[in-house]
Amino acid sequence: MTVPMLGRIYRGYPIAVVVFLSTGLSVGMTQYSFGEFAGPLKEEFGWTQTQLNLSLAFSFISGILAPFVGNLSDRIGIRPVMFISLLLIASGFLLRPLITELWHWYLFSSLVYAGFPGATIMPVGKMVGLWFPKTRGRVMGAVVAGNNFGGITMPPLAAAIIASLSWEMAYLTFGLIMAALGAVALFVIVEDENKIESEMNRTGRGDLAQIARAASQTGITVREALMNRNFWLVMIGLVAATFTYQGVLTQLRQHFEESGFTPAVATTAISVIAGMGIGSKLAFGRASENITARIATIISVSLQAIGVFIIAQVDAAPLMWVGIFVFGLGFGGLGALIVLVVQEAFGMKEFGGIMGLMQVGMIASGTGAPLVAGAVHDSTGSFDSSFMLVVGIFVIGIVALVLARPVKVEDPDATESKTTLSKPAN
Repeated sequence: MTVPMLGRIYRGYPIAVVVFLSTGLSVGMTQYSFGEFAGPLKEEFGWTQTQLNLSLAFSFISGILAPFVGNLSDRIGIRPVMFISLLLIASGFLLRPLITELWHWYLFSSLVYAGFPGATIMPVGKMVGLWFPKTRGRVMGAVVAGNNFGGITMPPLAAAIIASLSWEMAYLTFGLIMAALGAVALFVIVEDENKIESEMNRTGRGDLAQIARAASQTGITVREALMNRNFWLVMIGLVAATFTYQGVLTQLRQHFEESGFTPAVATTAISVIAGMGIGSKLAFGRASENITARIATIISVSLQAIGVFIIAQVDAAPLMWVGIFVFGLGFGGLGALIVLVVQEAFGMKEFGGIMGLMQVGMIASGTGAPLVAGAVHDSTGSFDSSFMLVVGIFVIGIVALVLARPVKVEDPDATESKTTLSKPAN
């Protein structure tokens, strides 16, 4: 399917916008906005923080489904997968106003997380890798900045609707937005290699066509990756890094309020982190083209570790803002770097399948982090200890990524050698 008005511009740009919105709104509505709904839900239903946080642990569903979603996207294409995934997320939001029992909250949260792999990391990796092969790092940074766009816009939107109407109407609004985006994706997304090559030639990008075709065929298989030491080191590094999402980000707003921030200032702090992330993603995405995605990720996680340490240890507002600033510098870039590290290490040949396996490993962070955070909060009255535990996990991830040293291999379809973290086992 085509949209006539798209014929006048390079098709990669509207595709990038749709993927930008898909990943950004999904993350913004689910993770950044989680704290906006926590108070109203606990007040109405009497749930504890542990019970509420358990819904975040249902992100293990994303990890379980990711290999299948990745394999399916490799086989039938990302467009139908993305459409269905966005509808699943929309359904999870649209049904939440019907909640009367705790298990309803968990069930509808499961629907949202079932749609996550096919609405976020899979389309980002596929579309950017295919449509922008020569500037993958910087475009990846720009597209994944959608996460921060979602972080800037969705919490205030949720807060405004909750304050003026209700939390039910806020979720209904989220669901309608995601359903509409799914319909748009069905018309805009294109991934056929011949169509991509034709589009590149039509718009004077013929030099990219050969690069794009070679990139789609370069890399190692899932089987080869599993037999490679670097696969496991990269997985440890990325799993550790992703503890920041469910273990830190979703708890920050409440932590800020408990540390003395007013509700409005706490929401502003989250928006500041999201806003800083836009520049961070652009910077780290561009840097990955020069210093490698692996090194850029080490820097990103290191900054987050320092920022979370400060946030957990201080009470004074000025020092808290220092921690917010340092954390924001590193946090933003991670969203782009996760995909770039996998592509850099293992190529695009079976990207979906390998990325899916990485997300299986991320079950540890998605499930364990919110449960620990909730339990620690209920027993101690704060998130300080759980944040310090995450700092220790960050250190483990940094060490793993340092050990995953790059290896020079020759790509027979390219004009120059490429740096990769892996090579097939003999």
